[in-house]
Amino acid sequence: MQPYEKLIQFTHTFRKSALYLLAGVFITTFCFYLYSKPLFEILQNKLQQDLVFFTLAGPFLAHLKLSLGLSLFTLVPWFSICLWKSLAVPFSLSKKSIIWFSLFSCLLFYSGALFCFQITLPYGINFLLGFSSEQLQPIISINKFITFVAVFVLAFGVIFELPIFMVFAAKTGIISRHTFAKNRRYAILAISVIAALLTPTPDVVNMMLMGVPLYALYEIGIFILVVLRIK
Repeated sequence: MQPYEKLIQFTHTFRKSALYLLAGVFITTFCFYLYSKPLFEILQNKLQQDLVFFTLAGPFLAHLKLSLGLSLFTLVPWFSICLWKSLAVPFSLSKKSIIWFSLFSCLLFYSGALFCFQITLPYGINFLLGFSSEQLQPIISINKFITFVAVFVLAFGVIFELPIFMVFAAKTGIISRHTFAKNRRYAILAISVIAALLTPTPDVVNMMLMGVPLYALYEIGIFILVVLRIK
């Protein structure tokens, strides 16, 4: 089967699950919105930031974004199962492989999100706010703050999936282990571009906070391929 035929088959299979996923996102977003005020207070207390809003709809949109972010965060296991089931059709993955790929996808995603929320995000915020002074006081928009946190946490969860997709690519013959190992310089370039696109702010510090762990995961992926003896 040609690569484009596999892509078409995957798209057709995944499309069947997409509508149910969208319905799930809508329902869970609504449920989280009902409790968004206490959830927002927990987030604000955790990161210790005073926030303001500049439009009448600002608080509503911020709570809606928080609810959507929590919905996507919660539904990752369902999304993972749908994704790997869809990939199993064109790439002939066994049921055992689907289970393992789905399990480790969830573990890596939540590990990345937790790493970001507990370590990277507080450090990044404190570093950026460290440039304030008596003459330069920060006024942080509630909308931009929620966007910053949600995008950063979810993006970290996604990039932590890199090793599992490297294993998938090598296992299915898309990209060999030798190719991963040989093209580290191109990987660094690609990682820099990805970090620049995914970080909410275009400063070097936030790019490094995402880029350095991502390259470490790239090397971990190569190491896993060696251990599993996948060529």
